[in-house]
Amino acid sequence: MFNFLLSKDVRKILKRKDSDAGEKGRALEELRGSLFNEFRSSEGAKRQQQRTCGPAAALFFNFLVAVGIIFMNKVVLQTVKFKFPILLSLIHYVVSWLLMAVLNVFFLLPASPSSKSTQLSALFTLGFVMALSTGLSNVSLKYNSIGFYQMAKIAVTPSIVMAEFALYKKKVSWPKALALTVVSIGVAVATVTDLQFHLFGACVALAWIVPSAINKVLWSTLQQQENWTALALMWKTTPITLLFLAAMLPCLDPPGVLSFDWNFSNTSVILASAILGFLLQWSGALALGATSAISHVVLGQFKTCFILLGNYYIFGSNPGITSICGAFTAIIGMSVYTYLNLKQQPNKIFPRQAFLLPKSKLSKENGSSHKENGNSHNGHYSAESV
Repeated sequence: MFNFLLSKDVRKILKRKDSDAGEKGRALEELRGSLFNEFRSSEGAKRQQQRTCGPAAALFFNFLVAVGIIFMNKVVLQTVKFKFPILLSLIHYVVSWLLMAVLNVFFLLPASPSSKSTQLSALFTLGFVMALSTGLSNVSLKYNSIGFYQMAKIAVTPSIVMAEFALYKKKVSWPKALALTVVSIGVAVATVTDLQFHLFGACVALAWIVPSAINKVLWSTLQQQENWTALALMWKTTPITLLFLAAMLPCLDPPGVLSFDWNFSNTSVILASAILGFLLQWSGALALGATSAISHVVLGQFKTCFILLGNYYIFGSNPGITSICGAFTAIIGMSVYTYLNLKQQPNKIFPRQAFLLPKSKLSKENGSSHKENGNSHNGHYSAESV
């Protein structure tokens, strides 16, 4: 028996089994290492987000949550009669931060890029304009009619175009500019039926336009060019947003918050609204990271037309033939804009997303670009058409 175990064939079999076990162990170690890099590095987290939530999924997710929070906020403001829009925004962001803190405790929060890749001023600016955008939007909705509120939202589209050109030298092609004009005119005809003027509300609406545009541009750019994921960027900027919302609270909210009836039913509705607010912020960030700031605005305008036509066909409400024609005109413009985006998308590669390409393709593109351009690319942001 001992001689059999020492025979040459048996020793070969045992060595083969040992080598197989070693290869399996190395494979498991490599798999574990790749999973760690996938979830605990900013590049891996970015790849994971892009694989699990593409542009269509992100836009659809944001669309569903946005429609849901409209009805929930109607319950909060009309049924519950919670008349404190800045405080409501503050509650939303506090709940969002708590939910992300739970994810962070269980190591489920994606990693952030290194501090060298993103300037602190960019994160501070994003947190600041996010507080202004969210807070002033709720105040504008409280004091203005729906028609005036929609007019202010339409003005966000050209503001985004100007902000992207001023900050990153991005230009909009003439076909896309024409499609966006058709969308804006259609939404204006469909929704602007009651332009009731309120001086304070008008000032708030005008003050809201620029922060809202810059907010969307920064959310989109930081994710696409700085390897940020939606949750990681929310985690970093939410404390700054909370700070500025708390500063806006005594200036824009009416007194009497302590006298509000904080019973179980009212508190449950407000907390449900806050959870939807977290999902809205997350889905909006995913949509902005997967598409662009203008595409996100177009989605919001599509949501407005969808609700108007849905009320007409499902619930029998009659907004008038003019509003219906305006909604269909806007949807035609949105379809053309979407087609132009899909036509351009295969050729569009963001600078910080080059690591997603296969190495052979990347080396070929790098070689050709060096031959054509030499050392002309010195910064992250160059002029491009959108």
